[in-house]
Amino acid sequence: MRALLDTHVFLWWVSDDERLSPRARDVIGAGPDEILFSVVSAWEIVLKAALGRLQVAPDPTSFVSEHLQANSFTVLPMHLRHALAVADLPDHHRDPFDRMLIAQARSEGLAIISSDQDVARYPVEVVW
Repeated sequence: MRALLDTHVFLWWVSDDERLSPRARDVIGAGPDEILFSVVSAWEIVLKAALGRLQVAPDPTSFVSEHLQANSFTVLPMHLRHALAVADLPDHHRDPFDRMLIAQARSEGLAIISSDQDVARYPVEVVW
């Protein structure tokens, strides 16, 4: 399975947070599957850290880079087609980061690993 991590799932995975579902843990930890981390999530982490809404040590750049390498996650870049695909999404979710992740998952044929019930309202496979 190829799956895209929602930002909160990435954070919960790297911190071994108990809120991560057993199914999500299984999919992420399965091994040969490709788990993707979007540059959109990196942007969200950096922004929230700068606003004081998220604490990551030692700093957002090192935090994201170290955990991507340690977990062998594949980085998904943002392309113009992803940004334009947001226009096709119904207005179920107001968070622009989540809307972009949904657009990326749909454009790339990926499942998305997320606990967000609003994400599940979109025509995309949600793993939780």
